[in-house]
Amino acid sequence: MEIDYGFDFEDCFPSMIARLGAEGFIGELCNGFQLLMDVNMGLITFESLKMSTNLLGLEVRDDELLCMLMEGDLDGDGALNQMEFCILMFRLSPCLMDMQV
Repeated sequence: MEIDYGFDFEDCFPSMIARLGAEGFIGELCNGFQLLMDVNMGLITFESLKMSTNLLGLEVRDDELLCMLMEGDLDGDGALNQMEFCILMFRLSPCLMDMQV
């Protein structure tokens, strides 16, 4: 299932790595994870992702949120831990996997 969010995606990750360095970039990904996670569970859950998209004013359907979670859920628990989130972000960057960091 391809998700259309109604805006064009610009991959900013390579320029972020150039500015922040590899360690700084990973730190920013971890900060992003912290913003999206359920603070009680320490995971990005369906509920925490739905709340975050609502707070950002994004209209994302439930099936799209579930698809996002399934895309990154490597251990099959229905949520994303910090490592799964970081791996997913790398996989979603069209240029990042080709870079040598």
